[in-house]
Amino acid sequence: MSVPTAPPLARGPLRGLLLRAILLGSLPALVLLIPLGGCAAADKARQGLDSASTPNGTPAAAITGSAPAATSGASPVPGVGAGSQPIEEGPALPSDPSLPRSADGRHYPLLPRRPEELATLLSGLEQALRDPATAEADLPRLAHQQQVIYRVLAHRQELAAEVRRRLPPRWQPVADQHLAARRAFVAMHRGQRRSTMLPAWRIIPPEPAENLLALYRSASAETGIPWEVLAAVNLVESGMGRIDGVSVADAHGPMQFLPSTWAEPGIGNGGDIRRPADAIPAAARYLVRRGGLRDLRRGLWGYNNSRYYGDAVLAYAALLKADPAAYRGLFHWEIHYASAAGDLWLPVGYRQSKPIPVSRYLQQEPASAPPPGSSGE
Repeated sequence: MSVPTAPPLARGPLRGLLLRAILLGSLPALVLLIPLGGCAAADKARQGLDSASTPNGTPAAAITGSAPAATSGASPVPGVGAGSQPIEEGPALPSDPSLPRSADGRHYPLLPRRPEELATLLSGLEQALRDPATAEADLPRLAHQQQVIYRVLAHRQELAAEVRRRLPPRWQPVADQHLAARRAFVAMHRGQRRSTMLPAWRIIPPEPAENLLALYRSASAETGIPWEVLAAVNLVESGMGRIDGVSVADAHGPMQFLPSTWAEPGIGNGGDIRRPADAIPAAARYLVRRGGLRDLRRGLWGYNNSRYYGDAVLAYAALLKADPAAYRGLFHWEIHYASAAGDLWLPVGYRQSKPIPVSRYLQQEPASAPPPGSSGE
Protein backbone atom coordinates (compact mmCIF):
# COMPACT_ATOMS: atom_id res chain seq x y z
CA MET A 1 0.00 0.00 0.00
CA SER A 2 1.92 7.57 0.05
CA VAL A 3 5.16 9.25 0.00
CA PRO A 4 3.96 12.49 1.30
CA THR A 5 6.02 14.38 3.66
CA ALA A 6 8.35 11.70 4.74
CA PRO A 7 6.61 10.01 7.64
CA PRO A 8 8.55 9.36 10.80
CA LEU A 9 10.66 6.26 10.35
CA ALA A 10 10.36 3.47 12.83
CA ARG A 11 13.51 2.38 14.49
CA GLY A 12 15.00 -0.97 13.73
CA PRO A 13 17.60 -2.85 11.75
CA LEU A 14 15.80 -2.37 8.50
CA ARG A 15 14.37 0.90 7.51
CA GLY A 16 12.23 1.60 4.57
CA LEU A 17 9.25 3.38 3.32
CA LEU A 18 5.93 1.81 3.60
CA LEU A 19 4.23 0.71 0.46
CA ARG A 20 2.11 3.53 -0.76
CA ALA A 21 0.36 0.99 -2.65
CA ILE A 22 -0.99 -2.64 -2.32
CA LEU A 23 -1.82 -4.88 -2.69
CA LEU A 24 -1.36 -4.33 -0.03
CA GLY A 25 -3.81 0.54 -1.16
CA SER A 26 -3.79 0.03 2.21
CA LEU A 27 -1.10 2.29 3.41
CA PRO A 28 -0.67 5.93 2.73
CA ALA A 29 1.38 3.25 2.68
CA LEU A 30 0.21 -2.47 1.46
CA VAL A 31 -1.74 -4.64 0.95
CA LEU A 32 -0.77 -4.82 0.79
CA LEU A 33 1.35 -1.86 0.46
CA ILE A 34 3.55 2.95 -0.50
CA PRO A 35 6.93 4.18 -0.08
CA LEU A 36 8.27 0.73 0.42
CA GLY A 37 9.15 -0.45 3.85
CA GLY A 38 12.44 -2.07 4.50
CA CYS A 39 12.09 -5.77 4.51
CA ALA A 40 13.09 -6.44 7.92
CA ALA A 41 12.83 -2.82 8.11
CA ALA A 42 11.72 -1.34 11.27
CA ASP A 43 11.03 1.85 9.47
CA LYS A 44 8.44 1.96 6.88
CA ALA A 45 6.53 4.90 6.03
CA ARG A 46 4.03 2.56 4.45
CA GLN A 47 2.03 4.25 1.94
CA GLY A 48 -0.78 3.20 -0.21
CA LEU A 49 -0.72 -0.55 -0.47
CA ASP A 50 -2.93 -2.24 1.96
CA SER A 51 -2.79 -1.15 5.47
CA ALA A 52 -5.28 -1.07 8.22
CA SER A 53 -5.70 -0.53 11.89
CA THR A 54 -7.40 -3.16 13.89
CA PRO A 55 -10.52 -1.54 15.19
CA ASN A 56 -11.10 -3.72 18.23
CA GLY A 57 -7.72 -5.11 19.08
CA THR A 58 -5.84 -7.77 17.22
CA PRO A 59 -7.98 -9.46 14.61
CA ALA A 60 -5.47 -12.17 13.90
CA ALA A 61 -6.26 -14.51 16.75
CA ALA A 62 -5.65 -17.51 14.54
CA ILE A 63 -2.06 -16.49 13.89
CA THR A 64 -0.86 -14.85 17.10
CA GLY A 65 1.17 -16.62 19.73
CA SER A 66 3.99 -18.98 18.98
CA ALA A 67 4.35 -20.04 15.38
CA PRO A 68 3.06 -23.53 14.70
CA ALA A 69 5.40 -26.07 13.26
CA ALA A 70 5.24 -26.20 9.49
CA THR A 71 3.47 -29.16 8.03
CA SER A 72 4.44 -30.99 4.90
CA GLY A 73 2.20 -32.02 2.08
CA ALA A 74 0.00 -28.94 2.33
CA SER A 75 -2.93 -29.03 0.00
CA PRO A 76 -2.79 -26.61 -2.91
CA VAL A 77 -4.71 -23.38 -2.81
CA PRO A 78 -7.88 -23.89 -4.87
CA GLY A 79 -7.49 -22.38 -8.31
CA VAL A 80 -3.74 -21.77 -8.02
CA GLY A 81 -1.94 -23.96 -10.52
CA ALA A 82 -4.91 -26.30 -10.43
CA GLY A 83 -5.48 -26.56 -14.18
CA SER A 84 -9.27 -26.42 -14.01
CA GLN A 85 -11.38 -25.59 -17.03
CA PRO A 86 -11.90 -21.79 -17.06
CA ILE A 87 -15.32 -20.28 -17.55
CA GLU A 88 -16.20 -16.69 -18.33
CA GLU A 89 -18.33 -16.02 -15.28
CA GLY A 90 -18.38 -13.72 -12.31
CA PRO A 91 -20.33 -10.78 -11.00
CA ALA A 92 -21.12 -7.94 -13.38
CA LEU A 93 -18.83 -5.05 -12.46
CA PRO A 94 -19.95 -1.42 -12.53
CA SER A 95 -18.66 0.24 -15.69
CA ASP A 96 -18.62 3.62 -17.39
CA PRO A 97 -17.51 3.85 -21.04
CA SER A 98 -16.49 7.48 -20.56
CA LEU A 99 -13.74 6.66 -18.03
CA PRO A 100 -10.13 6.64 -19.22
CA ARG A 101 -8.54 3.20 -19.56
CA SER A 102 -5.19 1.76 -18.63
CA ALA A 103 -2.94 0.09 -21.19
CA ASP A 104 -4.70 -3.24 -20.64
CA GLY A 105 -8.13 -1.72 -21.28
CA ARG A 106 -9.40 -1.52 -17.69
CA HIS A 107 -10.70 1.53 -15.88
CA TYR A 108 -10.49 2.37 -12.18
CA PRO A 109 -13.11 0.30 -10.32
CA LEU A 110 -16.45 1.96 -9.59
CA LEU A 111 -18.57 1.33 -6.50
CA PRO A 112 -22.37 1.02 -6.32
CA ARG A 113 -23.95 3.70 -4.14
CA ARG A 114 -26.40 1.56 -2.18
CA PRO A 115 -25.19 -0.75 0.65
CA GLU A 116 -27.30 -3.67 -0.56
CA GLU A 117 -25.84 -3.41 -4.07
CA LEU A 118 -22.33 -3.17 -2.67
CA ALA A 119 -22.89 -6.22 -0.45
CA THR A 120 -24.22 -8.22 -3.40
CA LEU A 121 -21.23 -7.25 -5.52
CA LEU A 122 -18.72 -8.00 -2.76
CA SER A 123 -20.30 -11.38 -2.05
CA GLY A 124 -20.13 -12.28 -5.73
CA LEU A 125 -16.50 -11.21 -5.91
CA GLU A 126 -15.47 -13.29 -2.91
CA GLN A 127 -17.17 -16.31 -4.43
CA ALA A 128 -15.74 -15.85 -7.93
CA LEU A 129 -12.19 -15.23 -6.69
CA ARG A 130 -12.24 -18.57 -4.86
CA ASP A 131 -13.87 -20.54 -7.63
CA PRO A 132 -11.24 -22.59 -9.52
CA ALA A 133 -13.49 -22.38 -12.57
CA THR A 134 -13.23 -18.59 -12.84
CA ALA A 135 -11.17 -17.73 -15.91
CA GLU A 136 -7.62 -16.68 -15.08
CA ALA A 137 -7.99 -13.68 -17.38
CA ASP A 138 -10.87 -12.38 -15.23
CA LEU A 139 -9.01 -12.49 -11.92
CA PRO A 140 -7.16 -9.13 -12.19
CA ARG A 141 -10.32 -7.07 -12.71
CA LEU A 142 -12.29 -9.02 -10.08
CA ALA A 143 -9.52 -8.73 -7.49
CA HIS A 144 -8.99 -5.03 -8.19
CA GLN A 145 -12.70 -4.41 -7.67
CA GLN A 146 -12.53 -6.31 -4.36
CA GLN A 147 -9.44 -4.35 -3.29
CA VAL A 148 -10.99 -0.95 -3.99
CA ILE A 149 -14.18 -1.88 -2.13
CA TYR A 150 -12.23 -2.74 1.01
CA ARG A 151 -10.06 0.36 0.69
CA VAL A 152 -13.14 2.56 0.57
CA LEU A 153 -15.02 0.73 3.33
CA ALA A 154 -12.00 1.00 5.62
CA HIS A 155 -12.56 4.76 5.69
CA ARG A 156 -16.37 4.77 5.63
CA GLN A 157 -17.24 2.89 8.78
CA GLU A 158 -20.99 3.46 8.74
CA LEU A 159 -21.23 2.21 5.17
CA ALA A 160 -18.96 -0.72 6.07
CA ALA A 161 -21.32 -1.72 8.89
CA GLU A 162 -24.33 -1.55 6.55
CA VAL A 163 -22.57 -3.64 3.93
CA ARG A 164 -21.38 -6.21 6.48
CA ARG A 165 -24.89 -6.63 7.84
CA ARG A 166 -26.09 -7.55 4.37
CA LEU A 167 -23.29 -10.02 3.57
CA PRO A 168 -23.96 -13.75 3.83
CA PRO A 169 -22.54 -15.13 7.13
CA ARG A 170 -19.74 -16.86 5.22
CA TRP A 171 -18.26 -13.56 4.07
CA GLN A 172 -18.68 -11.48 7.22
CA PRO A 173 -15.49 -12.71 8.98
CA VAL A 174 -13.63 -12.35 5.68
CA ALA A 175 -14.68 -8.70 5.46
CA ASP A 176 -13.73 -8.21 9.11
CA GLN A 177 -10.14 -9.36 8.50
CA HIS A 178 -9.76 -7.27 5.36
CA LEU A 179 -11.04 -4.16 7.08
CA ALA A 180 -8.97 -4.76 10.20
CA ALA A 181 -5.82 -5.01 8.10
CA ARG A 182 -6.57 -1.97 6.01
CA ARG A 183 -7.54 0.16 8.99
CA ALA A 184 -4.31 -0.76 10.75
CA PHE A 185 -2.30 0.64 7.85
CA VAL A 186 -4.48 3.73 7.78
CA ALA A 187 -3.89 4.27 11.50
CA MET A 188 -0.18 3.87 10.92
CA HIS A 189 -0.13 7.00 8.78
CA ARG A 190 -2.93 9.04 10.29
CA GLY A 191 -2.11 12.73 10.46
CA GLN A 192 0.56 12.65 7.78
CA ARG A 193 0.39 14.95 4.79
CA ARG A 194 -0.34 13.33 1.45
CA SER A 195 2.37 13.54 -1.14
CA THR A 196 2.20 15.71 -4.24
CA MET A 197 4.93 13.57 -5.81
CA LEU A 198 4.93 9.99 -7.02
CA PRO A 199 7.94 7.73 -6.37
CA ALA A 200 10.72 6.60 -8.68
CA TRP A 201 9.45 3.03 -9.04
CA ARG A 202 8.78 0.45 -11.68
CA ILE A 203 5.60 -1.58 -11.34
CA ILE A 204 6.30 -5.01 -12.79
CA PRO A 205 4.40 -8.31 -13.06
CA PRO A 206 4.98 -10.55 -10.03
CA GLU A 207 6.21 -14.11 -10.11
CA PRO A 208 3.37 -16.55 -10.92
CA ALA A 209 1.06 -17.18 -7.98
CA GLU A 210 1.92 -20.86 -7.72
CA ASN A 211 5.67 -20.10 -7.70
CA LEU A 212 5.32 -17.66 -4.84
CA LEU A 213 3.09 -20.04 -2.92
CA ALA A 214 5.71 -22.78 -3.27
CA LEU A 215 8.38 -20.38 -1.97
CA TYR A 216 6.30 -19.36 1.05
CA ARG A 217 5.61 -22.98 1.94
CA SER A 218 9.19 -24.09 1.41
CA ALA A 219 10.49 -21.30 3.65
CA SER A 220 7.86 -22.17 6.24
CA ALA A 221 8.90 -25.83 6.23
CA GLU A 222 12.54 -24.81 6.71
CA THR A 223 12.00 -22.28 9.49
CA GLY A 224 8.62 -22.85 11.17
CA ILE A 225 7.36 -19.36 10.26
CA PRO A 226 3.80 -19.80 8.87
CA TRP A 227 3.58 -19.44 5.10
CA GLU A 228 0.59 -17.16 5.58
CA VAL A 229 2.76 -14.65 7.46
CA LEU A 230 5.39 -14.66 4.72
CA ALA A 231 2.72 -14.09 2.07
CA ALA A 232 1.24 -11.23 4.09
CA VAL A 233 4.64 -9.57 4.52
CA ASN A 234 5.32 -9.90 0.80
CA LEU A 235 1.91 -8.36 0.09
CA VAL A 236 2.33 -5.29 2.26
CA GLU A 237 6.02 -4.74 1.47
CA SER A 238 5.89 -4.80 -2.32
CA GLY A 239 2.50 -5.98 -3.56
CA MET A 240 3.99 -9.50 -3.88
CA GLY A 241 6.90 -8.16 -5.89
CA ARG A 242 5.13 -5.67 -8.13
CA ILE A 243 7.03 -2.69 -6.75
CA ASP A 244 10.56 -2.60 -8.05
CA GLY A 245 12.20 0.33 -6.35
CA VAL A 246 14.44 1.41 -3.52
CA SER A 247 12.92 3.07 -0.49
CA VAL A 248 14.19 6.36 0.92
CA ALA A 249 15.93 4.26 3.57
CA ASP A 250 17.67 2.16 0.89
CA ALA A 251 15.56 -0.97 1.37
CA HIS A 252 15.51 -3.31 -1.64
CA GLY A 253 13.63 -6.16 -3.20
CA PRO A 254 10.28 -7.91 -2.82
CA MET A 255 10.73 -8.34 0.95
CA GLN A 256 12.40 -4.92 1.41
CA PHE A 257 15.75 -5.63 3.02
CA LEU A 258 18.43 -3.13 3.84
CA PRO A 259 21.68 -4.25 2.23
CA SER A 260 23.31 -4.21 5.67
CA THR A 261 20.70 -6.60 7.09
CA TRP A 262 20.87 -8.79 4.00
CA ALA A 263 24.63 -9.10 4.52
CA GLU A 264 24.28 -10.36 8.10
CA PRO A 265 25.40 -13.97 8.51
CA GLY A 266 22.50 -16.36 8.05
CA ILE A 267 20.13 -13.87 6.39
CA GLY A 268 20.91 -13.21 2.71
CA ASN A 269 23.28 -16.17 2.45
CA GLY A 270 24.90 -14.73 -0.68
CA GLY A 271 21.65 -14.62 -2.65
CA ASP A 272 20.09 -11.88 -4.76
CA ILE A 273 18.16 -9.36 -2.65
CA ARG A 274 15.77 -8.73 -5.57
CA ARG A 275 15.02 -12.38 -6.30
CA PRO A 276 11.91 -13.81 -4.58
CA ALA A 277 13.50 -17.27 -4.33
CA ASP A 278 16.24 -15.72 -2.17
CA ALA A 279 14.34 -12.92 -0.43
CA ILE A 280 11.36 -14.95 0.87
CA PRO A 281 13.42 -17.54 2.78
CA ALA A 282 15.68 -14.73 3.99
CA ALA A 283 12.62 -12.98 5.44
CA ALA A 284 11.63 -16.20 7.21
CA ARG A 285 15.13 -16.51 8.69
CA TYR A 286 15.02 -12.89 9.77
CA LEU A 287 11.69 -13.38 11.54
CA VAL A 288 13.15 -16.38 13.36
CA ARG A 289 16.15 -14.32 14.42
CA ARG A 290 13.83 -11.62 15.74
CA GLY A 291 11.95 -14.09 17.92
CA GLY A 292 9.11 -14.99 15.57
CA LEU A 293 9.04 -18.67 16.52
CA ARG A 294 8.13 -17.73 20.09
CA ASP A 295 5.99 -14.72 19.27
CA LEU A 296 5.10 -13.69 15.72
CA ARG A 297 4.20 -10.19 16.79
CA ARG A 298 7.66 -9.79 18.28
CA GLY A 299 9.26 -11.00 15.07
CA LEU A 300 7.20 -8.57 13.01
CA TRP A 301 8.19 -5.74 15.35
CA GLY A 302 11.73 -6.32 14.11
CA TYR A 303 10.45 -5.87 10.57
CA ASN A 304 8.62 -2.68 11.42
CA ASN A 305 8.37 -1.40 14.97
CA SER A 306 4.72 -0.42 14.76
CA ARG A 307 1.99 -2.41 16.44
CA TYR A 308 -0.27 -1.41 13.55
CA TYR A 309 2.08 -3.12 11.14
CA GLY A 310 1.86 -6.30 13.18
CA ASP A 311 -1.94 -6.00 13.36
CA ALA A 312 -2.21 -5.67 9.58
CA VAL A 313 0.15 -8.49 8.68
CA LEU A 314 -1.45 -10.84 11.20
CA ALA A 315 -4.94 -9.99 9.97
CA TYR A 316 -4.02 -10.92 6.39
CA ALA A 317 -2.23 -14.03 7.69
CA ALA A 318 -5.30 -15.05 9.71
CA LEU A 319 -7.45 -14.61 6.62
CA LEU A 320 -5.15 -16.92 4.65
CA LYS A 321 -4.96 -19.47 7.47
CA ALA A 322 -8.74 -19.67 7.79
CA ASP A 323 -9.28 -19.70 4.03
CA PRO A 324 -6.20 -20.39 1.86
CA ALA A 325 -8.29 -19.72 -1.26
CA ALA A 326 -8.26 -16.01 -0.30
CA TYR A 327 -4.68 -15.99 -1.63
CA ARG A 328 -6.02 -16.00 -5.16
CA GLY A 329 -7.57 -12.57 -4.76
CA LEU A 330 -4.75 -11.04 -2.73
CA PHE A 331 -2.20 -12.13 -5.32
CA HIS A 332 -3.97 -10.06 -7.97
CA TRP A 333 -4.25 -6.86 -5.94
CA GLU A 334 -2.88 -3.76 -7.64
CA ILE A 335 -0.53 -1.06 -6.39
CA HIS A 336 -2.29 1.99 -4.97
CA TYR A 337 -0.61 5.13 -3.75
CA ALA A 338 -2.26 7.50 -1.29
CA SER A 339 -1.48 10.92 -2.72
CA ALA A 340 -2.74 14.47 -2.33
CA ALA A 341 -4.94 13.79 -5.37
CA GLY A 342 -6.52 10.69 -3.86
CA ASP A 343 -5.88 6.97 -3.94
CA LEU A 344 -3.97 6.60 -7.21
CA TRP A 345 -3.73 3.30 -9.07
CA LEU A 346 -0.23 2.59 -10.38
CA PRO A 347 -0.66 -0.27 -12.87
CA VAL A 348 1.96 -2.62 -14.22
CA GLY A 349 3.96 -0.55 -16.67
CA TYR A 350 4.35 2.46 -14.35
CA ARG A 351 7.99 3.42 -14.73
CA GLN A 352 9.59 6.55 -13.31
CA SER A 353 13.34 6.98 -13.01
CA LYS A 354 12.86 9.92 -10.66
CA PRO A 355 9.95 11.29 -8.60
CA ILE A 356 7.24 12.95 -10.70
CA PRO A 357 4.58 15.49 -9.65
CA VAL A 358 1.18 13.86 -9.25
CA SER A 359 -0.44 16.51 -11.44
CA ARG A 360 1.95 15.85 -14.32
CA TYR A 361 1.56 12.10 -14.07
CA LEU A 362 -2.23 12.31 -14.13
CA GLN A 363 -2.07 14.42 -17.28
CA GLN A 364 -0.18 11.56 -18.88
CA GLU A 365 -2.15 8.70 -17.26
CA PRO A 366 -5.65 9.88 -16.29
CA ALA A 367 -6.79 6.26 -15.73
CA SER A 368 -4.81 6.25 -12.47
CA ALA A 369 -7.12 8.83 -10.86
CA PRO A 370 -10.02 7.56 -8.74
CA PRO A 371 -13.55 8.41 -9.93
CA PRO A 372 -15.84 10.01 -7.33
CA GLY A 373 -16.66 7.53 -4.59
CA SER A 374 -13.79 5.14 -5.40
CA SER A 375 -10.91 6.74 -3.50
CA GLY A 376 -9.97 4.65 -0.48
CA GLU A 377 -8.27 7.31 1.60
